[in-house]
Amino acid sequence: MSIPTTTPSVAKAKWLNRVHWDEHGLVPVIVQENGSNDVLMFAWMNRDALYKTVELHEAVYWSRSRKKLWHKGEESGHVQKVLDIRLDCDEDVVLLKVEQAGGIACHTGRHSCFFQQFDGDAKDGDWNSVEPVLKDPDTIYTEKKK
Repeated sequence: MSIPTTTPSVAKAKWLNRVHWDEHGLVPVIVQENGSNDVLMFAWMNRDALYKTVELHEAVYWSRSRKKLWHKGEESGHVQKVLDIRLDCDEDVVLLKVEQAGGIACHTGRHSCFFQQFDGDAKDGDWNSVEPVLKDPDTIYTEKKK
């Protein structure tokens, strides 16, 4: 099922045609912190989200679970200011270089969503958390709503 484009100006933006959208009208997005080059998160965009990201200079994604646009930081305050947007050689993956507000990108209150590291071997290995929680996620979302 394709995700429809809702904004007329998006339909006219020919630069969006260069992106190879998947069968659901989405493209994977890697989010990298400017300066540290840490990979903060992975997300999805549809045409509207990428257009809005360029327009606002802030990251807007497509939430597959909520089936709607998601302006990163709209609830938490942890907005991502977009400094650079790149398209890979196959034109099917987007890379965002961002300034991460508050230093927290993950809904768990950590700097990065990639905080679990594999340790061990194939038989006895396991995933271990290697980044600290910087802020209790319950307070992140309750403080913003006050």
